[in-house]
Amino acid sequence: MNFMEKIAFAARKNNSLVCVGLDPDLAKLPECVKNCADPIFEFNKQIIDATKDLVCAYKPQAAYYAGQDCDESLKKSIAYIKKNAPDVPVILDVKRGDIGSTAEYYAKEAFERYNADAVTVNPYMGLDAVKPFLDYADKGVIILCRTSNPHSGDLQNLVADGLPLYKHVAKLVRDNWNYNRNAALVVGATYPEELKELREMCPELPFLVPGVGAQGGDVEKVVKFGCDKTWGGIIVNSSRGIIYASKGDDFAGKSGAAARDLRDMINSFR
Repeated sequence: MNFMEKIAFAARKNNSLVCVGLDPDLAKLPECVKNCADPIFEFNKQIIDATKDLVCAYKPQAAYYAGQDCDESLKKSIAYIKKNAPDVPVILDVKRGDIGSTAEYYAKEAFERYNADAVTVNPYMGLDAVKPFLDYADKGVIILCRTSNPHSGDLQNLVADGLPLYKHVAKLVRDNWNYNRNAALVVGATYPEELKELREMCPELPFLVPGVGAQGGDVEKVVKFGCDKTWGGIIVNSSRGIIYASKGDDFAGKSGAAARDLRDMINSFR
């Protein structure tokens, strides 16, 4: 299955639009895993075991691994998902966006070194920066559009030819860049009105929606404004709200409960 088929299958199988962000911070890990040979992998492993029947995707943020000299923990975590939750795709959150020759190696890193099913990319440098990823037709390419961070509007709201920049990105992806039918958009839960406008512009593109939970995005509005005509089409990411649901020995069970609660809340509005 390609990425789009795989995530649709996982969403149906687990009746879930929830994506768990695997963003482990060594300083925040429960004491019960800190003395393990590979504490980040052990933490992720238990989170995965507790949530694999409740999610449609996992999204490890690469910076949490590279910045803590834990690249091997990332590789092991993705391999563990592939073996123990084979129906659940992995979105590697790297937000790459460099010139073509460099982007080719970033794509190779994501899809061949780490075996990710999809990546996040930054479109600021135009097609040169995203085409090497898009050319992997069986992989997903999730392009930053209207992001959830507070100062995203510094650039994304700048108007050219009567449209804010984020709408120009959406149009490019919809009309020109989705030639392999493997593109999606990042649209933050913290801007629900923009989410609604983008869904109207792009009725068929999947959206990765960060910003619920710790960032305060409104789940009801995300579902109401973000879902496509099938009441799917969104991948609702929560990281801290799930993986740090408890700092005790019960962290895995609490993470599972938090994922279930979010899944059920989303489904109650579908």
